[in-house]
Amino acid sequence: MSPNLLLPEASATQLLRRRVLGAAGTLLLVGTYLFLVITQPAGIVEGLGQGVALATFAAYLIAAVLLLLAVLPDLPVSALTLIPVALALNIILGQFVGSAMVPLYLDSIGTVLVGFLAGRRAGAATGVLSTLIWSLFAPTVLPFAAGAALVGFLAGTAARYGALRRPYLAPIAGLVSGVLVGVVSSPVAAFVYGGTSGVGTGAVVAAFRSMGDSLLSAVTKQALISDPGDKAIVFLIAALLVFALPKRLSGSFEFIRRYKVLDKSGNK
Repeated sequence: MSPNLLLPEASATQLLRRRVLGAAGTLLLVGTYLFLVITQPAGIVEGLGQGVALATFAAYLIAAVLLLLAVLPDLPVSALTLIPVALALNIILGQFVGSAMVPLYLDSIGTVLVGFLAGRRAGAATGVLSTLIWSLFAPTVLPFAAGAALVGFLAGTAARYGALRRPYLAPIAGLVSGVLVGVVSSPVAAFVYGGTSGVGTGAVVAAFRSMGDSLLSAVTKQALISDPGDKAIVFLIAALLVFALPKRLSGSFEFIRRYKVLDKSGNK
């Protein structure tokens, strides 16, 4: 059955509006990230009482809303109920693992799950919203919103191009995504946060620093060690959760149907 028979076909004007909203949200995300890396503002990790932190929070929030508005017409009610669960899963796991002696994060399982089921924009928006809510009681995570968005975007991209058609493809996609996310997140971790994002990861950074590496070099090496493994695990867990869903539920997502995300034959 053609996906166009399952949902009313959007008009050219509606499609253009969605593309504009998605592009605007993406540009705002990238622009805010570049601002943080280039200006390295002081006080951003001290809470929303600081002007720069409040402005950053507002910019990321607007970007997330724009991305959600771009995909809202394609999202079933099940997706709207899934996003809050995904946010809670990210924060609870991230808070727990961040305080443990483990050089991983595991704070993006919910983001990847939404990306797998609802696509790139929904995944990116979930990543940003998760970081924003978390930052209300842990301000130090706020600068990483763009990296969280990238995780959701890459998860949706991986699903769109077949990462869920074979179980072993999901962790491979996670490994590749982890390298990209590590490269993007390293400047923020080094210049804004000091490279100590979590007990386990901070210990790895300290070890490289003791060997004479610069802060950026140490954080980048740590990220390229931690992020690929972390994202491989996260993508695999999220994929298993998708496989465990009843077909009626997973099939309610227009993204799943349009791109035949779970079609093991590989047909498009």
